[in-house]
Amino acid sequence: MCKSKMSVDATQPVSTPRRTPQLAQPTASSFEPSISNTLSGRYTSTSSYKLSSQSQASTSSSSTSLSILKDSLPVPENPILYDYSELCAATNNFLSKRFNPTPSSSSSTPSWRCTLRGKDAVIFQRKFRVKLSTPELRQRLSTLCRSHHTSITKLLGACVSSDYAFLVYEFVSGASLAACLRNPNNPNYTVLSTWASRMQIATDLAQGLDYIHNSTGLNVNLVHNHIKSGSVLVTEPHFNARLCHFGAAQLCGETDSYTHLDPNPKSRSEIEAVEGPDPKLNRTSSRNNQFEGVRGYMSPEFQASGVATQKSDVYAFGVVLLELLSGREPFKYRFDKTMGDFIRTSVVDSAQAAIRHGGLRTWVDSRLKDSFPVEVAEKLTRLALECVHVDPDQRPSMGRVSGKISKLYLESKFWSDNMRAPTGISVSLAPR
Repeated sequence: MCKSKMSVDATQPVSTPRRTPQLAQPTASSFEPSISNTLSGRYTSTSSYKLSSQSQASTSSSSTSLSILKDSLPVPENPILYDYSELCAATNNFLSKRFNPTPSSSSSTPSWRCTLRGKDAVIFQRKFRVKLSTPELRQRLSTLCRSHHTSITKLLGACVSSDYAFLVYEFVSGASLAACLRNPNNPNYTVLSTWASRMQIATDLAQGLDYIHNSTGLNVNLVHNHIKSGSVLVTEPHFNARLCHFGAAQLCGETDSYTHLDPNPKSRSEIEAVEGPDPKLNRTSSRNNQFEGVRGYMSPEFQASGVATQKSDVYAFGVVLLELLSGREPFKYRFDKTMGDFIRTSVVDSAQAAIRHGGLRTWVDSRLKDSFPVEVAEKLTRLALECVHVDPDQRPSMGRVSGKISKLYLESKFWSDNMRAPTGISVSLAPR
């Protein structure tokens, strides 16, 4: 048992970097597996020996203390099914001023900030694309609300009225990543003026999305489906990032990956062998199937089929990563005088050209004032370009992406520590 535990610890900085002290602080729930493993290891190592009555009493006392410790850890609250009248009272019949963390752009998702049951919350209104009964909605809510991560906004509950779903999240003070990178009132200024702040955001986002894809502990592959710079909140003072709209795709029927809630789900090949191929999985046209997407963040296969997958999440994450490095929008139009027409340029194309022609220094956001590790920036750019590969099978998984970004975070920290000016030395520019 000890050897297996040591092997797990050796891979923690790569596979689960959120437990490292340099990165985001782990939640209380992340400590439970290590506590359980420790208890299991101690009990197994002593079970082969004949215990005396005194040692048995000591073991029983330790188990009792551990049980008390685990009971004292915070337990996720039960999801709340709000009544529509309760939301109307909190938002003045939805006539209150709408909440928009990105003032520079008009959000397509109506949202309101209010107080619900004594908690500061934000309500998002989304189109309800599936008809769920109250027990089924409660089951999905309880399943999603078990997931907790420091890089994900907490889902408090939901309400369904007519063709709309109202998702209630806890309010987090901060500004969107889009507003931090592109402030129309002062384009030459950004609060993310250091390389460390941008690496912190990249690490938090990678960890959060990796948690959604691989570490929720659910028997279903969750998909976020709303990855964009406007859906990322940046908080002070350490510039941590949080993903918004977690669970919206599953609750509103925007993805087909949530349909299998069986504790022993069958693979797609097994389902097709018994029931035949699912027509939803083989759609080649979205003409009769409306879906939501943001231009610049949609992968080619998502544009063609409208089916959100984890690979389409990886694509959108790669676009956000390129935004974070360059400060540019996903798409931009400029007028070409020679052609007399507008030409569209994308951040993906400009990044590929920068890597191909060796112009990475000029491509990276100039507001960093050329103060960044070039080798780390190049590795991060290449990783982002892997995420936006046209072929979804060629894109890496978020587990691999998160591990690589964690290594680059540590390299950036080492570079930052070496670049600090030495203390205790005075410099004078006056003539001698």
